[in-house]
Amino acid sequence: MSATRVAGIDCGTNSIRLLVADCDPATGEFVELDRRMTIVRLGQGVDKTGRLAPEALERTFAACREYAGVIKELGAERIRFVATSASRDAENRDDFVRGVLDILGVEPEVITGDQEAEFSFTGATKELTGRTDMERPFLVVDIGGGSTEFVVGADHVRAARSVDVGCVRMTERHLMVDGAVTDPPTEEQIAAIRSDIEAALDLAAETVPLTEARTLVGLAGSVTTVAAIALGLTEYDSAAIHHSRIPYATVREISERMLTATHAERAAIPVMHPGRVDVIGAGALVLLAIMERIGAEEVVVSEHDILDGIAWSAAV
Repeated sequence: MSATRVAGIDCGTNSIRLLVADCDPATGEFVELDRRMTIVRLGQGVDKTGRLAPEALERTFAACREYAGVIKELGAERIRFVATSASRDAENRDDFVRGVLDILGVEPEVITGDQEAEFSFTGATKELTGRTDMERPFLVVDIGGGSTEFVVGADHVRAARSVDVGCVRMTERHLMVDGAVTDPPTEEQIAAIRSDIEAALDLAAETVPLTEARTLVGLAGSVTTVAAIALGLTEYDSAAIHHSRIPYATVREISERMLTATHAERAAIPVMHPGRVDVIGAGALVLLAIMERIGAEEVVVSEHDILDGIAWSAAV
């Protein structure tokens, strides 16, 4: 195999992730060597202040130092570092760029929402092209911390749109009072989130033919956490979650449960990452609203997403 060993890094609003893999674009062969995620909350307070908080930057740089060690140990030939919503919005993003360059030797590419959507689509659908049990076109939905990407396509992207609705942004905007998350949220707070999501779906529908999709593919931590709960997992199992199919009724039940539970009740769920305890309610509600808008009977959950798309792009 004439593969290239690459490292892809996806730095989002809530988490930063690393994938080291051997990729051969000619054959489509893909061998994963290391995949890891760290919750850093880079987007902490950005919606309110317009700036990246010093403590959020330091958490992110600490993760970068860990990742630099892994990349060196595995001998990746190429590195691509992509930064998404939080650093796109921040006034002091130069501090972020300098820090990453010092640690990893590459500049983070602060990509547009449309580029983000392209990577997500490639990562999520590259291995689905030969499947006959999934109707096309796909609607790939990447529910992040600060934004959600919508992409419709079959083998290639047909239309894409990024909107500023994500689990962290919605939680900070509507569920926080005096610096603390409401435990549990009120009906009025939930209605406010729903209103923002519906407005965002209207925006997305101006560009992306949402209702023409035949298969909904859901990406990122909110979706995979909902899937893990739906599957009744006692610990996170990527192989079990990848390409699982979660029915609409189950997503609705879990969304309602997350939004009426207390912090302690959510934290007690075995597969709940500590960094998702306070934002899972908003994330699950985004997924539910999307399914209702397009009439999806189920969501196909993918563990392969923007990070895999970034790795593939580094190999080309």
